[in-house]
Amino acid sequence: MVALATGKFNLPNDLVSGVVSQVTSGSAVGKLSAQKPMRFGKNQLVTFTTKPRAEFVEEGGDKAPTPADFGTVVTSQHKAQVTMRFDEEVLYADEDYQIGVLSELANGGQSALARALDLGVFYRLNPLTGGEVSSWTNYLNATTNRVAATSDFNADLQKAIGMVLSADDEGYPINGMALTPTASYELATASDKNNRPLYPELGFGVGIESFKSVPVSVTTTVNPPEATTKPNVKGIVGDFQNGVYWGIQRQMPVELISTGDPDGLGDLKCKNQIALRMEMYYAWYVFEKRFAVIASTSGASSSH
Repeated sequence: MVALATGKFNLPNDLVSGVVSQVTSGSAVGKLSAQKPMRFGKNQLVTFTTKPRAEFVEEGGDKAPTPADFGTVVTSQHKAQVTMRFDEEVLYADEDYQIGVLSELANGGQSALARALDLGVFYRLNPLTGGEVSSWTNYLNATTNRVAATSDFNADLQKAIGMVLSADDEGYPINGMALTPTASYELATASDKNNRPLYPELGFGVGIESFKSVPVSVTTTVNPPEATTKPNVKGIVGDFQNGVYWGIQRQMPVELISTGDPDGLGDLKCKNQIALRMEMYYAWYVFEKRFAVIASTSGASSSH
């Protein structure tokens, strides 16, 4: 029987794997950028500040030194949590009912934790309050590669791609796009001067998975309704595979809380409730120059 006793316990294996799977596939970051294995805590990444160049050497010729400057960046750890309340009668229910409660926690928690990953990486947002975490200085929307949105999203997208391809002289690859549902619709319904659809294969843009062989994630986290100040971003393009270094550093324990006021909603005993808390330890670093954002001028710099 599932023992909902006080203390910490692990979700059943099938639920744990499901939560992690949904977190990594339910966010734009998780879908477009594979998570990396990490040690718990901060991880230091070695980077080239100038790229090394090879040299051709003739027979008997001297070999010149290869100028290359190294730098380091450090991933930051960020803990996300979800606390959900239930009537305390669940403590006395049978195993099937208790499993149902845990499943509800898993389903609700995985969605919240997936969104938290996007909102933190994109905008340094705290999903619960909608405000920025001002102490976080590394986030994608800090990029200086910005396109002012117009009525022609197709053209805006091309400009943004061009910025990434030409950034830092040699540019970066385009291997991912994150679009709002509205931007996806505008792209799918774009037409030529004779009113013929440019991309009929996209339908209405609802389920776009790729565009011109580039993986796409259509999600409301690009312009999140949770934000107290909307970033008004319509699309993000860039090198998702190499431009975001992220991972899940710890799988979530679940803590059963039966006393106190763990979330500011009142004393649990007074309300005949218990609380279940699930936590996820993320870590990431964003190479901002590898991305470009398309945003309307009003609010476009709210997180920049």
